[in-house]
Amino acid sequence: MPREAADTLDISSDLAGAKVSGHSKSPWVAVGLSAGVPGLGQIYNQTYWKVPLIWGLGGYWIYEWIHLNDNYKDFRGQYTNSITTATPDGDQLLLTLRDFYRDERDKFAWYLGALYLLNLVDAYVGASLYDFDVSPELTSNGRIVPRVRASIHLSF
Repeated sequence: MPREAADTLDISSDLAGAKVSGHSKSPWVAVGLSAGVPGLGQIYNQTYWKVPLIWGLGGYWIYEWIHLNDNYKDFRGQYTNSITTATPDGDQLLLTLRDFYRDERDKFAWYLGALYLLNLVDAYVGASLYDFDVSPELTSNGRIVPRVRASIHLSF
């Protein structure tokens, strides 16, 4: 029994100098929050500066998607009305504009999807690295290694 006590003391003395790291933020909670409301995971991770970027880009791209979708519907209706027995192919300019606005609208849908996924990945990574030590160089026992810098300035 005294041997086990010595081992326990040795282990605890080894751990006393080292930093034991554990996640103080749950990555999956951050992802869940960001999945429900984009940017909420970043608020949970306390990276507040990212939230206006996510909401700003998302809001702008949603606005553009709605605007382009309205134009698409407008030109789709005009093109459909231009199809008559006299012109069975309809007005080709209206067809071109309809296709242009549809393609642009679809591009913004892809942008929104990419922003949403990036938001989720950022929330996960931010929570995983929340307590990551970014202090100056550390040795294996957790002590800071001082840096020595020297410079020589010569002037003639």
